[in-house]
Amino acid sequence: MSASPPSIVWFRQDLRLQDNPALHAALERGGPVLPVYIRDDAGEGAWPAGGAARWWLHHALAALDESLRVRGSRLLCFRGDAGQVLGELAARTGAKAVFWNRRYEPAVIARDTRLKSELTLAGLEVRSANAALLHEPHTIANKQGRPFQVFTPFWRHCLTLPVEAPLALPAGRPVPAPAAWPATSGVGDLGLLPRIRWDAGLAETWTPGEAGAARRLRQFIDGAMSAYADRRNLPYEDGTSMLSPWLHTGELSPRQIWRAVEDVGRPAGLFPPGNGARVFLSEVGWREFGHHLLFHFPHTPEKPLREDFERFPWAEDPGGVRLEAWRRGRTGYPIVDAGMRQLWHTGWMHNRVRMIAASFLVKHLRLNWTAGAAWFWDTLVDADLASNTLGWQWTAGCGADAAPYFRVFAPVLQGQRFDPEGTYVRRWVPELARVPAAFIHAPWEAPAEVLARAGVTLGPSGNYPRPIVDHAQARQAALDAFQALRGGEVVVRE
Repeated sequence: MSASPPSIVWFRQDLRLQDNPALHAALERGGPVLPVYIRDDAGEGAWPAGGAARWWLHHALAALDESLRVRGSRLLCFRGDAGQVLGELAARTGAKAVFWNRRYEPAVIARDTRLKSELTLAGLEVRSANAALLHEPHTIANKQGRPFQVFTPFWRHCLTLPVEAPLALPAGRPVPAPAAWPATSGVGDLGLLPRIRWDAGLAETWTPGEAGAARRLRQFIDGAMSAYADRRNLPYEDGTSMLSPWLHTGELSPRQIWRAVEDVGRPAGLFPPGNGARVFLSEVGWREFGHHLLFHFPHTPEKPLREDFERFPWAEDPGGVRLEAWRRGRTGYPIVDAGMRQLWHTGWMHNRVRMIAASFLVKHLRLNWTAGAAWFWDTLVDADLASNTLGWQWTAGCGADAAPYFRVFAPVLQGQRFDPEGTYVRRWVPELARVPAAFIHAPWEAPAEVLARAGVTLGPSGNYPRPIVDHAQARQAALDAFQALRGGEVVVRE
């Protein structure tokens, strides 16, 4: 009796062994398993991974390879066209099946649909599964059979649906290896790490990999989750889950999160309003909502969902001076600058500060939200196309369930409310560390002798800039621009 032919498991954004339907299906089929990762930037369309996400991906793949080796296997790494790689690998190894877990980005859907057809015609069994979401976008619709565009009814509907239990891979179960491994590159040959090393801050902040995800989830559930509803908006505290990078790369699944939260209390839909666990799971719901929107409105990473915003009169920025000041955390508004510097150093930014910083770009500076989305895409370790698009269109007022454009976050007031003692600002804007709390969010209002004692000099030749725009004037210009849009005009009074 001949041995069973190998199966290929194509890992993508599901870099884990637990709750991995593609790997589970291959193991159930029997025979050797060939775990494969392919860096196919062209297959990602206009959105290949940015710099910080590539750093994370490198270390997540290395952790996956190590986990596979513990089970007698290894990760095969390739660069190039995914279809060509998979076809050639099947021909070389005699593999008769290819398994993968689905993704929902428009370019990836198109690529995967084509590949499934081509590989099937070549005589391979091809199967895909859901591993990234609680509920796939094509399974959710409103009463009219159309996509949801408002979060609350979307999530209320989702809460009526059962959540599948995560698939377990027993600790002692091996991943069967082939008799001979095909020639392949290693994780380090994928070219994911930066040539000029800027990643020290990322390395000191994060532990990519499935084990790191499990530790962080347990730490959050045992600690900050109970007070999540009250403390999640305070950037100086460790009050959020910070699970988004592991979720994006798939070292942790939303089903695993759901089960872990349920295990410490009642079913999610029965948690009382205001409960930390319930509020936290609604944030998982926002991630689901982002994928729902991206699937049904695939043009939104580049264009607003609300078509009228295509005519929005964005401001000019000669030489990109204001955009660069925002990117580098040199706007003169401490809470904005702290967030942008946290992003640059760690590849992550507290969600409340993300909203403040994003609002500042699109409303105070009146620069196109796509410029901010592009910067976040390159600098966030959790750069997820669905969530990034949802967040920026929400802030700009041009997407589903969006914040009204006329809602303009006042950065000084936001800082005073959510960082009252300036703890967060002092950490990320150290030149202001000695400024008293009364002036930490508006240092230009401090008396000269106070600034002198704090070692702060403001202005182009100082160690901290003055505000690059006046809040009141910028707010009025934003409101005028919005009124011009509503009136069909494009001329804005400056």
